[in-house]
Amino acid sequence: MKPDSIILDIDGTLWNSTGIVADAWNDVVDSRPDVPVHFTPKQLTQLFGKTLPHIADLCFPFLEPEQRYPLIEACCEREHEFLRKSRQNILYPGVEETIRALSKTMPLFIVSNCQSGYIELFLEKTGLGPCIQDFECPGNTGLEKGPNIRLVADRNHLEHPVYVGDTAGDQQACAAAGIPFCYASYGFGQAENPDYTIRQFSDLLTVF
Repeated sequence: MKPDSIILDIDGTLWNSTGIVADAWNDVVDSRPDVPVHFTPKQLTQLFGKTLPHIADLCFPFLEPEQRYPLIEACCEREHEFLRKSRQNILYPGVEETIRALSKTMPLFIVSNCQSGYIELFLEKTGLGPCIQDFECPGNTGLEKGPNIRLVADRNHLEHPVYVGDTAGDQQACAAAGIPFCYASYGFGQAENPDYTIRQFSDLLTVF
């Protein structure tokens, strides 16, 4: 069945913010002598896509929960500051043009495993807000990616949506939501036997 709508991931699919985010998180943890952690962009490619509590558990297992979760929240607050100030173009090639073109022919949505405000910041930075009809994240709902994909599909009455992401976790979320998965092979992760594969974002114009 030909998809009639597209739900998009952000990190590793639309842009690569790992360099800026690593700088922001290090700005927070470097002031903490009890946190012997230094983040690199490559490390973040393995963490992005997980929920924030999971990331905190992986990065700060030596801290008690009442310390590690506020710490990851502080990292995300600094991340927003750094991203807002940055003048770097971190979009993957062709993303802006492709989203603007696709939005004229089918509805577009975003579901990301991120904190509240991150999707809004992405849309503000890129100017793509008018192209995206709805979005969701666990920071708003407390739900993981699969249920959030399903939530967006249901409340927008989507009959044949497809999700575009770059990790096995995205593929698993699609299976949980009961929708096809399109693998962005240029991103951060791997996937096996996806329903569709794109090698660059602009491939969406020919695939769908």
